[in-house]
Amino acid sequence: MTQQTHRSGEAATTTGAAGTTATAKPAADTATVTTPAGTRTATPAAPDRVDAPSPFATPFPPLAEPRPLGEHRFWPRTFHDRLTAPLPGLKALARFAREGSTRPGQEGLAGVPHVPYEPAPLPRVGSQALAVTWAGHASWIVRIGGLTVLTDPVWSRRIIGTPARITPVGVAWDSLPHIDAVVISHNHYDHLDAPTLRRLPRTTPVLVPAGLGPWFGRRRFTCVTELDWWEGAELCGVRFDFVPAHHWSKRTLADTCRSLWGGWVLTASGGQRLYFAGDTGYGHWFSRIGRRYPGIDLALMPIGAYDPRWWLSDVHCDPEEAVRATIDLGARRMAPMHWGTFILSAEPVLEPLTRVRTAWDQAGLDRGDLWDLPVGASRVLDLIP
Repeated sequence: MTQQTHRSGEAATTTGAAGTTATAKPAADTATVTTPAGTRTATPAAPDRVDAPSPFATPFPPLAEPRPLGEHRFWPRTFHDRLTAPLPGLKALARFAREGSTRPGQEGLAGVPHVPYEPAPLPRVGSQALAVTWAGHASWIVRIGGLTVLTDPVWSRRIIGTPARITPVGVAWDSLPHIDAVVISHNHYDHLDAPTLRRLPRTTPVLVPAGLGPWFGRRRFTCVTELDWWEGAELCGVRFDFVPAHHWSKRTLADTCRSLWGGWVLTASGGQRLYFAGDTGYGHWFSRIGRRYPGIDLALMPIGAYDPRWWLSDVHCDPEEAVRATIDLGARRMAPMHWGTFILSAEPVLEPLTRVRTAWDQAGLDRGDLWDLPVGASRVLDLIP
């Protein structure tokens, strides 16, 4: 099923506020899709969304100076105060145990063989291009500003607490180019995978939420940068900003919310800007992120693991909310993720894709700006000044 048209260095240097808070709007852009059937090029219609903040919005101060890479920092013992909704109590846990609706039924699982899966070689890109390849779940190979960045890399067949992945990884590990950096959104097992990270050189720069540095230190990574919300660091001309999300963190019985959670905004010196949401529910943060980082070219948004809503709505967007969040961000394009890889909840396997396409059309958005990629496929955005 092809989706072409519907679908380290030294410490960081100082970046001026004007260079990081505004993105020059390109005069034209083109998008290409790489699948086994070949490569196609299309020029999407100009978006009618407004990227500039409202003149009546509360002005933000200039972005903070980049933090030094690998800086050793101390954090509070807990980040419970960052929760935007309380964690489930005993009553909710009892209902969850009683209803047991955590997996799709047989009818919902019938879609597993039909999850789009089209692995193809990574396309060649120039330093001024923004390219993404979906390896599955929240794992992307992002090329931006001449760097290759992995997001929440999970190449394992199994993770703790879930059945084996229902689609293979879309990109063979041995076919990856040199990895310049890794970003992690939070510490849940489907986003932070120790066996995958062990495959990386320990000198790989890793950018992580506040409080997660010691986990990497115990695994002998030597360039780990922990960031709080609204903080950034810079690597080879690309700025990495850690931004809020409606989620939480937990990896063991004793570490609930001991490390932070969030998304990432990557901004290249040439103006390309990408938002990676990680895991998040819908809420007020998206409009704030969009005002603080205008001109997002592409938003990588989670659309799965949302049913039952009474249990998951605070921490996982459903497809309609993901589209609404993309609009709140002012992002020009959206690429869905966090579906069709691991079975984490009760919705039918193919439902997220069907619903996000419907929601996108109902919002009156250009279908060419919905990058609903098969696992393993790539798209390239060439920004032409």
